[in-house]
Amino acid sequence: MTPAQVPEVTFHTRVRNPDLAGPNPFEWRDVTTDELFAGRRVVLFALPGAFTPACSESHLPGFEAAYDSFVDLGIDEVICLSVNDAFTMHQWAKAQNINKIRMLPDGNGDFSRLMGMLVDRSAQGMGLRSWRYAMLVEDRQITALFAEPGLRDNPPGVPVLRSDAATMLAHLQNR
Repeated sequence: MTPAQVPEVTFHTRVRNPDLAGPNPFEWRDVTTDELFAGRRVVLFALPGAFTPACSESHLPGFEAAYDSFVDLGIDEVICLSVNDAFTMHQWAKAQNINKIRMLPDGNGDFSRLMGMLVDRSAQGMGLRSWRYAMLVEDRQITALFAEPGLRDNPPGVPVLRSDAATMLAHLQNR
């Protein structure tokens, strides 16, 4: 069972600093759960990993394409979460031409673990990863959760059937 409220976690992110010169004008910035979710309506979708097939071919691009529709429905931000580090999430966003979605690294898997969504994917050489899901968070409260069926360690794959942008849009439109 998922928590009624998002877990309290600190995410270790990298943000651009215009005062820094050179090829890597980024600095570390810790972001808390409160900063992301308190007093806001947020769609967060989580996926197994950057640069993986279903995540790159449909899951992430689907939310990027639907971003304006989410905003039109009163969503403050759309966040992509993965158990990857900030550097990998940044490069994946660049490679996928992602400009609207916030890429949120859950590098240590803390958020995924506290959500009950951290799974072992070591059979595929991926280590610990997030299960694939999408949720609507309103002022830290999880008001809708669409997780892919069969939550378990080492599945052969995790399709995008329930956690896609279209499912979340339909939910928001029918409220």
